[in-house]
Amino acid sequence: MINTQHLIIEATSNPTLLIGSVAILLLTYPFLTLTYNLLLHPLRHIPGPLLDRASPLPWAIRHALGTSAFHTERLHVRYGAVVRIAPNHLSFTSPRAWRDIYGSLPRDGSYTSVWPEVSKSKTFTSATDDQEESVIQAGFHEHARLRRALAPGFTDAALRVQERVFRGYVERLVGKIGEKCGGGGGGGEKGAVMDVEKWYNWTTFDIAGELVFGSAFGCLEKEEYHPMDCVPDGHADGGGGDGVDYLSWGKVVEHLLRKVFSNGLVLTLGGSETIATTLCGATYLLLDNPETMKRLSQEVRGSFNNADEITVKALSQLPYLTAAINETLRMYPPVTSDLIRVIPPEGKNIAGHYVTGGTYVEIQQWSINHSPDNWVDPWTFNPDRFLLEDDKAREAGNILEASQPFSWGPRNCLGRKNGVGYL
Repeated sequence: MINTQHLIIEATSNPTLLIGSVAILLLTYPFLTLTYNLLLHPLRHIPGPLLDRASPLPWAIRHALGTSAFHTERLHVRYGAVVRIAPNHLSFTSPRAWRDIYGSLPRDGSYTSVWPEVSKSKTFTSATDDQEESVIQAGFHEHARLRRALAPGFTDAALRVQERVFRGYVERLVGKIGEKCGGGGGGGEKGAVMDVEKWYNWTTFDIAGELVFGSAFGCLEKEEYHPMDCVPDGHADGGGGDGVDYLSWGKVVEHLLRKVFSNGLVLTLGGSETIATTLCGATYLLLDNPETMKRLSQEVRGSFNNADEITVKALSQLPYLTAAINETLRMYPPVTSDLIRVIPPEGKNIAGHYVTGGTYVEIQQWSINHSPDNWVDPWTFNPDRFLLEDDKAREAGNILEASQPFSWGPRNCLGRKNGVGYL
């Protein structure tokens, strides 16, 4: 029998032997890891590119470059509904995976003890040492508590209050566009070019600032990005204005200021950047499809006699407008990827595939929304697909439940109604 202690003593007393042992270990470890990932790993039967199955480095590089979602979509076209995008990481495009990954089940039949079978991975969502966990990063029970505390700001009653804020900023935006591009007495040049991405961002940041912190950022007025300049002052003043001022609710304010501020940032970004992205997508798609634009304009203009009649509730009853919004969210989802979860130790079946514990799993919205398995002509902007009932749409080759722009389950977007109201 080999005397391990003797070998350790001999190695430490012989520098040459020690250096050689370390060198051999450094040289063989990557090879052994690659061999294990390709030939012995529990996910070895899941298809994917050789390099992606062998090492997490390709995924990390694409993720850093922001090209991961587009690459994964191409992989699904090649390999099917489940792809191994890294040695311990799977991506799915089956609509059933929404429920299996992001849904939750009662542990004992009582919905007071609902628990998430597939939790968020701390590797991708944990807060830094100087941050407090936000509602996005919090564990299941803390998330549920924060969600209940924030919920009053996302009710139908709250939306009616917020509508005054929406309308005010939309009118300012339209006025600014008229000044810049309308010609006439506004000083603008008719037919001038505008970067609507900036203007949408300025508008949505101002709206989010007023609703979350009770103080607008002034981006639209200044025509520049200065969102965080106003946050400390707006919060210190205790909010106000016509917004709901989510952070003034007692159940949230009782927490430390850093936790409140952390959640405020989440609400601000979630209520601004994502909306602006969708508005940019809608603008492009409608201008690129004039017949759709004409049909949508006719529906809106034929439904109202004056601007005062245009409310969020009234707009929500326009079928083609709703379909156009849903189709825009399908084609240009604000969150393309990174809804990553980790399988519990006991493993779980995801969309008909058994996945071992500790595996990272996700649905990348860019992939599932453009999969030919889920949609007819997935790259064509066609709001009509969302005018059909689910069964009729499925018969036509469109699986409507595949598109979940606000995610699924207990962690879906709390501000779904508000987001659609913005749009």
